[in-house]
Amino acid sequence: MTITSPHNEKLKQIRKLTHQRRAREQAGRFVAEGEDLLAAADAAGWPALERYCMAGSGLGGTEVEPELLSAASALGSGTRMLGVFEERWAPAPAGPLCVYLHGIHDPGNVGAVLRSAQAFGASCIAVGPGTADPYGPKAVRASMGSLFGVPLARASGEPGELPGETVALVAGAGVALGELFASCAPPAITIVVGSERDGLPDELTAAADHVAHIPILTHSLNAAMAATVALYELTHRIPAR
Repeated sequence: MTITSPHNEKLKQIRKLTHQRRAREQAGRFVAEGEDLLAAADAAGWPALERYCMAGSGLGGTEVEPELLSAASALGSGTRMLGVFEERWAPAPAGPLCVYLHGIHDPGNVGAVLRSAQAFGASCIAVGPGTADPYGPKAVRASMGSLFGVPLARASGEPGELPGETVALVAGAGVALGELFASCAPPAITIVVGSERDGLPDELTAAADHVAHIPILTHSLNAAMAATVALYELTHRIPAR
């Protein structure tokens, strides 16, 4: 059966999930769009609760008239298929290599950090206050499917909440990142990342076990680039990974 009405309740719910963070939080569900993202979910063993595809595409799932599927999509160009998934949150941030995001407002940066985290084998992304919803449509797209491969946890950034020794990335402060743990690294590390504009709150920096900067010729890097460099620099130093 093909959905042909814009008043279909399933489509109304999809529109809410793609456009409203509160709706996602209340439902505990999110939307991923496109064949590649749904294939990544399948490969990760994260089944869709519902699948929808453009009528006549043969992609599988409930068929929807093209203009109605485009109207429900968060993509400006529309989509050929999408899936509704259940959000997954780990009970707590976990090591041995965690990335804590504090005040990262740009969902594209959040998604890009997820992509880097999977590439370098991070064990968890901890989402702190002021950080964009990792299950929002822009973050999901920017993750390129890595959302389905890296555990997510909510965190407040309070001391003792994050696993292992914390490394606060602060432009121009502390030691050069490459000098940190050069001889002996702890069994678990959390990289603490703030936004490029605002950085980390002073109290969060003061509570960190280490403060480090990435030596560059300009003032700063955006959050995703800084997290990626830190992951590259530290990932091979944690014992028995």
